[in-house]
Amino acid sequence: MTALNHSLNSVPRFNGQRPRVAVVGAGIVGLAHAWAAAKRGWEVILIERNRQAQGASIRNFGMVWPIGQEHGQLYRTAVESRGYWLELARETGLWARPCGALHLAYRDDELAVLDEFAQMAPAFDYDCRLIPPQEALKMSAAAKSEGLLAALWSPTEVCVDPREIIREMPSWLEQRWNVELRFDSPVEKVDRHGVTLADGGRVAADRVVVAAGTDFRLLYPDLFAEANFRQCKLQMMRTPVQPRGWTLGPMLAGGLTLRHYEAFAECPSLPALKARVASETPELDKYGIHVMASQNGLGEVVLGDSHEYDAEITPFDKRDIDELMLRELRRMIDLPDWTIEQRWHGIYPKSPGLIQYENQPEPNVEVVIASGGCGMTMSFGFAHRLWDRWDPLDARLRTTANGTVESPA
Repeated sequence: MTALNHSLNSVPRFNGQRPRVAVVGAGIVGLAHAWAAAKRGWEVILIERNRQAQGASIRNFGMVWPIGQEHGQLYRTAVESRGYWLELARETGLWARPCGALHLAYRDDELAVLDEFAQMAPAFDYDCRLIPPQEALKMSAAAKSEGLLAALWSPTEVCVDPREIIREMPSWLEQRWNVELRFDSPVEKVDRHGVTLADGGRVAADRVVVAAGTDFRLLYPDLFAEANFRQCKLQMMRTPVQPRGWTLGPMLAGGLTLRHYEAFAECPSLPALKARVASETPELDKYGIHVMASQNGLGEVVLGDSHEYDAEITPFDKRDIDELMLRELRRMIDLPDWTIEQRWHGIYPKSPGLIQYENQPEPNVEVVIASGGCGMTMSFGFAHRLWDRWDPLDARLRTTANGTVESPA
């Protein structure tokens, strides 16, 4: 990269002015777009209806999970997103641990799927390999040794703490990139010239990015219906800080997870695994349960999750779901302390076969929604790619944190 002698304000713009973008929503998608736009020299106003984003972005594992993404552009975007997460951690000091992930196989059909995936992986540029039990047990203090057949090791996954990111990243954007924060400011209407707030205030903008998650349906109910979005509810749990500095090691996923992520869809043995689960444990399919575990920087272990849709969703969590998740987790991991200190759920929009929803309801207005629960994994990569497309000048001239502009060599 060759640095050019331009200040942030001297980047060529129409009418000699820096253009302004209003980003609606301070969840991970909105934060990603605010960052991407600011890096390209835009004046950014970040608008959030609450004092802090309260939706799906703060209610998840904190797993940046490239290994689950379909091969090709989605996987490449996930890996790019991983790079931005590590850049953010370097810039801010926010906690991010590139710990990788293990998929543990305790059944023959799980091993068959993982073996097939490992064999296909080089052709699809996945960075992973099948490892024997003894190697997996050296990596993870939590993996159960009894019955472990093998594990798929992937080094690309990064663990972050959603609570910390959602709380701290807006302030960093404000201090480092001069992003203006308008929090506790519900939006009443969006149009091509800006945003009208519920209190009657007006934010003029050259572009509006609506990144409001499930609240997008309140602004654009017709678009929400046309996209066949469903609402999906996930139940999750968190332990206390594990004792004596115990660490989980890599993030962990079980064989049930192979049913959930598109990365494994082409494995020939997957239908047999799905059929076995449906026959032996139909209750897991009923609630869309697959089990995973991550550990945040405080030492707490996050456990989950389940999937309920639309009319099945109530404000009240089901004890049966938590007990089923814990039953399956205990089959594959050991924790020093299984106390459940917190229980909660999150709700996100999901459209069949869609990871990122984009729509332009009118000129200068872009609706961007993370679909399918992949916001933490995909949003940074998607946002930078979209801003390259929306603002081709700044795909070539990229502002750095100190206000200079860089151009690819």
